[in-house]
Amino acid sequence: MSYLCPLCHAPLVPEGRSFVCPQGHQFDKAKEGYVNLLPVQHKRSKDPGDSSEMMQARRAFLDAGHYQPLRDTICQILEQAAPATLLDIGCGEGYYTAGFAEIAAKQNGTTWGLDVAKIAIRYAAKRYPQVHFCVASSHRLPFDDNSLDAVVRIFAPCKAEELARVVKPAGVVITATPGPRHLMQLKGLIYDNVMLHSAESESLPGFIAEQTQQIGWPMTLKGDEAVALLQMTPFAWRARSEVWQALAAETAFNCETDFVIRVWRREDQLKVLK
Repeated sequence: MSYLCPLCHAPLVPEGRSFVCPQGHQFDKAKEGYVNLLPVQHKRSKDPGDSSEMMQARRAFLDAGHYQPLRDTICQILEQAAPATLLDIGCGEGYYTAGFAEIAAKQNGTTWGLDVAKIAIRYAAKRYPQVHFCVASSHRLPFDDNSLDAVVRIFAPCKAEELARVVKPAGVVITATPGPRHLMQLKGLIYDNVMLHSAESESLPGFIAEQTQQIGWPMTLKGDEAVALLQMTPFAWRARSEVWQALAAETAFNCETDFVIRVWRREDQLKVLK
C-alpha cells in the first residue's frame, strides 16, 4: 500500500527519496522522513494547522502523561480490532500515533499519521521513525479505496464520505470527542458563561455505531503545565493576559477531563451497495 497523488489521484510509487505518479507528479521526502502531500491549491492559509508554539506546548503536556488514559483506552480497543493498516488523522506531534503503531506492529502492520500542519508532522517524524507521516488534508485522504483496517480520529475533522471510502468493509473508525464537562475549570477562567460541550451523538454514514464510552479524570497541574494546556486548546486566543499570568503562577490548578470515545464499524460491502 502506498499513497495516492493529491493532484491526479493515481498511485504514488517510491523512487529513492521521492514519490512519483504515472503523470510525473513528484513529492520529495523531507530529511525527517515525512512527505508533504498538501498542494498549495488545497491550502486554506499559508501555514495551516497548529503553530510551533502550540506543538511544543502539546508535546510537553502529553509527555507528562496527563492524557495517557485516553491513549490507553484507544489502544485497548485497537488490540481487539488487531489492525494491520492503521491511520491516525490529525495526528499532531505523534504522541497517540506512536502508541497505536505498537498495536499494528503486532500484526506486522503499518501505521500512518496525517496532519495538515507541517510543523506538527516534522516533530512527529523526527521522533517516531516507525510511523509513515504525511502532510495532507483530512478531507482529501491520500489513500486508496478500502485500504485501511482502522482509522483513529481524536478531535480531528474528516468527511464521513472519505472515511467510508478508505476503510475496508468491517473495518473500524475510532473517534474521540470532548465530553460535556471537558476542561470546564479552564474555560471558566475565560468565558463569563461556560457552555457544556454538546452531548449530541454524531453519525457516520456507511458505518454502524458499535460502542460508546465516556471517560474522564481529574488533573492537578503546575503552572507551566496549565499554561501548556491552555496553549494547546482552540480557545487560547480568547484568554486575556491576566488569565495567562494567573495560570503561570498556579502551584496546583485542578481541572477535569471528559472524553467520549466511539467505535464505528464499516458496513459490509453488500449493504453499502444496496
